[in-house]
Amino acid sequence: MQEALSMIYLWLKAGHIIFVVFWLAGLLMLPRQMIYMHPAAPGSDEEALWAKRTGLLRKIILTPSLVVVWVLGIALAFTLGAWDQGWLHAKLLLVVLMTAYHGVMVGKARKMARGDRPLSERQLRMWGEAPGILLALIVVLVVVKPF
Repeated sequence: MQEALSMIYLWLKAGHIIFVVFWLAGLLMLPRQMIYMHPAAPGSDEEALWAKRTGLLRKIILTPSLVVVWVLGIALAFTLGAWDQGWLHAKLLLVVLMTAYHGVMVGKARKMARGDRPLSERQLRMWGEAPGILLALIVVLVVVKPF
């Protein structure tokens, strides 16, 4: 029985890591695509092309990966019995922040697709750094388990 649980844990962990990579890749790509859309004239073919690309990124990579990351992450926490560990609470807070970032950026990308420019190119470049910073903090919490 213990061996079966160990195998399940390893498969959950592998899937979680794989989909975290997909999600993070999408979160890093989205602001870059928005930067490319920024100078396009509202209503132009170029804007429509970038809007289509950001929509596909959301539908094919971002949202499905987000869902799988959460499902597998919660399954892992249950498998580990880690709910009483401080590092997990801190990690969950950061993952909630990354999920909020995901929602904010998707919302801003939708506004851009309608011709609005809610953020400047400089602001998009700065916002584009957030997933990498959050990822670094999450990895430290999971690997080092400082508390």
